[in-house]
Amino acid sequence: MAAFDASKGFAAQAPVLEGWTHVYSGKVRDLYEPQDEQAFPDAVLVVASDRISAYDHVLSSTIPDKGRVLTQLSLWWFEQLSVPNHVLGTTVEDGVPAEVVGRAMVCRRLEMYPVECIARGYLTGSGLAEYREHGTVCAIRLPEGLEDGSRLPEAVFTPSAKAEVGEHDENITYEDVTGMVGDDAAARLRDLTLAIYREAEGIARERGIILADTKVEFGLDPVTGEITLGDEVLTPDSSRFWDASTWEPGRAQPSFDKQYVRDWLTSAESGWDRSSGDEPPALPADVVERTRARYVEAYERLTGRAFA
Repeated sequence: MAAFDASKGFAAQAPVLEGWTHVYSGKVRDLYEPQDEQAFPDAVLVVASDRISAYDHVLSSTIPDKGRVLTQLSLWWFEQLSVPNHVLGTTVEDGVPAEVVGRAMVCRRLEMYPVECIARGYLTGSGLAEYREHGTVCAIRLPEGLEDGSRLPEAVFTPSAKAEVGEHDENITYEDVTGMVGDDAAARLRDLTLAIYREAEGIARERGIILADTKVEFGLDPVTGEITLGDEVLTPDSSRFWDASTWEPGRAQPSFDKQYVRDWLTSAESGWDRSSGDEPPALPADVVERTRARYVEAYERLTGRAFA
């Protein structure tokens, strides 16, 4: 992968892949279309990079093996869940270029819904901030007396509007979703999101891990007409995973994600002022390594497989 080019952004990092044309880069993933549409009808190639983002910035530093962890963990979860997903293939025989095997998937091209579908089973993050001010999350009234890390009486659907890269997703209400996609699709998105959360929460709990919340994305499959799970699913980038043995409401919970990165960026050591508008500095080697180890630990504890 090419070095980071601040003048062009992270799209400049997307590798050139034979048989595929790069069309888009998100914070972490690069999207390609087939040069031979007949060989791969209604398909795209999704490649997970080692990029990492924090506080709505894509950092110049990368986390080794992060893209492989995200892809392999997503594939494992796709196998566990009883919800249709977009994966068509993951091997060279399926059309994945050899140099990105392990961190790439050939996927059905979906007509994506403009909604980040979030399920929360525990109170933290932006949901906690709204609760402290209004006693609600996305206009859903919650019981009094909840703390950071409290388990909710039942999981709730708390959607957000998709933001441009570099912008922050904005929490919206269920009524907002119905206005965007219609009553039937909104109900289906809500029900699928909560079903995924409940199924995954039980699987994670059996492995000693709490799934506090998760974000999923759906699109309409043009071939089957089904609402289909796309993008990634239940990774440390899209979910909050906590160690069940150390869970204690009333404080921030250690999580299996990029918390080391966030903590360092907001420390005096980094010298970065989050409100300055400046790009964050490069990460020290020890922060990179600890973050990599946390991602790998999440993969190994959830799947029961050694990461190699």
